[in-house]
Amino acid sequence: MTHPLLFSPMKIGSLALANRIVIAPMAQYSAEDGQMNDWHLIHLGQLANSGAGLLTIEATAVAPEGRNTYGDAGLYSDACEAAVGRVLHGVRRWSDMPIGIQINHAGRKASRQKSWEGGAHIPPGAPNGWATTGPSPLAYAEGETVPKVLDRGGMAAIREAFAAAARRASRLGLDFIEILSAHGYLLHSFLSPLSNRRDDAYGGSLENRMRFPLEVFDAVRDSFDHRRPVTVRVSGTDWVPGGWSIEETIAYAAALEARGCAAINVSSGGSSPAQAIPTGPSYQVPLARAVRQATRLPVIAVGLITGYEQAEAILATGDADLIALGRAVLFDPRWPWHAAAHFGAQIRAPKQYLRARPSRFRTLFAS
Repeated sequence: MTHPLLFSPMKIGSLALANRIVIAPMAQYSAEDGQMNDWHLIHLGQLANSGAGLLTIEATAVAPEGRNTYGDAGLYSDACEAAVGRVLHGVRRWSDMPIGIQINHAGRKASRQKSWEGGAHIPPGAPNGWATTGPSPLAYAEGETVPKVLDRGGMAAIREAFAAAARRASRLGLDFIEILSAHGYLLHSFLSPLSNRRDDAYGGSLENRMRFPLEVFDAVRDSFDHRRPVTVRVSGTDWVPGGWSIEETIAYAAALEARGCAAINVSSGGSSPAQAIPTGPSYQVPLARAVRQATRLPVIAVGLITGYEQAEAILATGDADLIALGRAVLFDPRWPWHAAAHFGAQIRAPKQYLRARPSRFRTLFAS
């Protein structure tokens, strides 16, 4: 293959990417009081030298109570901002890969154990637990604490928390922001009829359920450097009858596009333990395809994409514009190198690693 699409350049807004490989945001549950540390420097540092086109920092909370776990990173205080800045300084000293950050409020799915501790809900008052909030008095799962219903004042405070995090991201010089509006977290919980039973202007119709997430997008877009893109991650479906659907996702994507969203990352699920996900290779790609066919937004496909030919085929068939890697790149942090070798393409690598260039592909690495 002379010109694999996987290694062709493209832009997200004004942000130029060397190729179509995106490192997805992956929670590490290793922050202390919301502050990133040396683990994040090691983790992001190796991924920043992977040869991918774009690196996304894990879901980062806009408020302490918006953390999914007590180990989540945050961007809600000067101390959090300084910690992110220290990590960025170390990574950027050795890599010019564009780096962005995913910002989030976990809503009713907040206050949980770390994944390797089981991920169970921690009730308020227990060690490492706190009170949660949501659009309606509905717990995520049976036996969990019912969230406090957000009133207009609480919603305004969260909007401002997202805006404040965006201003901090601007000061840090991050190249883009991805708003997490998926996986059952706060913004998605307003979108989904499974979790939003409000009878005011923020519930009921699709237009009403989209209102708060769109207000948050506007607040972030207004607060982040206008020269840099803001993107959104969505769940294409809840995988539950009567839940959020791909048709509603398309309408939401169109509304985001009209407001200046630069790209959309299409994932799925997370609103209900009753979800029935048909997990398998490329299982979320049909959702990405549907959004791409209905909008002009660049679309990122994600979910069990592990093979080089698999990733190339998703781009070649027009199902998506970019490929996001999560678990695959944790398993193999040099996945982009190996993909480039497979296709005979060229990729950037640090000068310190040029001696690793395979003899079969002497032009694989560009310093």
